[in-house]
Amino acid sequence: MSLARRFSWITLLCLLFALLAASYGSKQEAVVAPEDGSRFPDLYEASIAELQQGLEDGLFTSVDLVKAYLARIEEVNLDGPALRAVIETNPSALAQAAALDRERQVSGPRSALHGIPILLKDNIATLHSEGLNTTAGSFALLGSVVPRDAHVAAKLRAAGAIVLGKANLSEWANFRGNVPSGFSGRGGQASSPYVPLGDPSGSSSGSGIGAAIGLAAAALGSETDGSIVSPSSANNLVGIKPTVGLTSRDGVVPISEHQDTVGPMARSIADAATILSIIAGRDPRDNFTLAQPPVVPDYTAALDADALKGARLGVPRTLVAGLDAIRVAAFNASLDTLRARGATIVDPADLPDSAELLASNNESIVLGTDFKVDVERYIAGLVDVPTGVKTLADLIAFNIAHTDEELVPPFWTDQSQFIASENTTVDQAFFDALAADKELGATRGIDGALQAFKLDALILPTDVASSPPAIAGFPIVTVPLGFLPPDTPLAPAQPTRSRGPNMPFGLAFLGTAFSEMRLVGLAFAFEQATHARLRVRAFPAAVPTTQLGDVVGK
Repeated sequence: MSLARRFSWITLLCLLFALLAASYGSKQEAVVAPEDGSRFPDLYEASIAELQQGLEDGLFTSVDLVKAYLARIEEVNLDGPALRAVIETNPSALAQAAALDRERQVSGPRSALHGIPILLKDNIATLHSEGLNTTAGSFALLGSVVPRDAHVAAKLRAAGAIVLGKANLSEWANFRGNVPSGFSGRGGQASSPYVPLGDPSGSSSGSGIGAAIGLAAAALGSETDGSIVSPSSANNLVGIKPTVGLTSRDGVVPISEHQDTVGPMARSIADAATILSIIAGRDPRDNFTLAQPPVVPDYTAALDADALKGARLGVPRTLVAGLDAIRVAAFNASLDTLRARGATIVDPADLPDSAELLASNNESIVLGTDFKVDVERYIAGLVDVPTGVKTLADLIAFNIAHTDEELVPPFWTDQSQFIASENTTVDQAFFDALAADKELGATRGIDGALQAFKLDALILPTDVASSPPAIAGFPIVTVPLGFLPPDTPLAPAQPTRSRGPNMPFGLAFLGTAFSEMRLVGLAFAFEQATHARLRVRAFPAAVPTTQLGDVVGK
């Protein structure tokens, strides 16, 4: 069902601030057990393994899980703090859950994801026949009919997962223009569950919010440059941005075939690894996937708490310059933790071409040119587009004709990136930029540093980690690291806040192509040594109260 409502943006924001400021203190409560009894896992923090065990033990059903998650969405999505994490829920979810419950009774679970509800970013196609739209947050694609599930969605379904709904996002994966993260025409302005009206980051904003506070077991996001790892960092989550080509982009509304990738956002490394093991794999409809190793690893096999022993990790210190002192201090403290767990830290271990990479404009050329070609190819592959848009020029014109829905003043009026992309051409400058990016990001970038310093991986604060792997097509695993102090002043809401008490941030592990197995192990060992996610809970109004005990047997 659609969760979008028409509203006055300014009125909503003012009301929200008034409601939340009254209950928001400078210090958040610690994570606690559910109040409905210990026999049910707390949905705020429940792992996929815990949920699966409860299903196997008959403590609850997948129908119960769906009902509980839908109730939790109802509490905080448009009501309460109005986080606007979810654009629409799946009207077929309960029926699918019931069918999977019956199947479990007859033949057992298909996989670790059998009967587990997952949110998908609204640029990942799902069958139109089940009642869900795929719109990248834009009214221009509302009602469009996709030819099939996205490949990653199909793999989730084959594993028995339930598509619970579509998560809000920065519209067109933050490629429309200079618009605040977390805004889409259909979904409205999403905000952080850790800071009232806080910036949720993007573009996988709703996926981050939804996974952070247990609106689903986990979520899928997509990344071109930062769109999984940044909202994972800002929402106190684990995020895996896979190597370009490890997960198929077929059926995903694109920005760039050279940089786009799809990955999990979850509350633990174990959950993210479980999902990645399911969605990875070759797909004839995405030729980039044909470069991956022939056998998809079981990434959960990398979950070794001792994985840091003997590892050599490098710090590209030049990239940390300019980050605020609090994040730098937390990052430097993490190096001591890594050493204590047996890792050797090489600091600095700068990328050979750091200065040139930071000054380069090649990525803008590649993305702008790719988007025009790739989005028009995507639209051409749709079975039906009721709005009639076919080209990027049509999308620009649609937004102008629907200003009240798409170009909403005062904060959401821009579509300069669309216009710039419309003016691009696939020419020699594009191919030169593409080649230069590979050289800068990989050969003289990440691979250059890994080889020069004989490293297993690079480590960085997540907030400055995304660009070199983006242009190289290489993986990142981010894990919770810390929070801004409880006495951090609230920044003005314009419309979201850039800073505030307890705003989370993460630590990123970077590697070469298809090194996810190694990165997952390193990140898991750090996670187990710190359990940083558990230190601070979302602000009280953002924590849904519905638990399984409220729905089981009722």
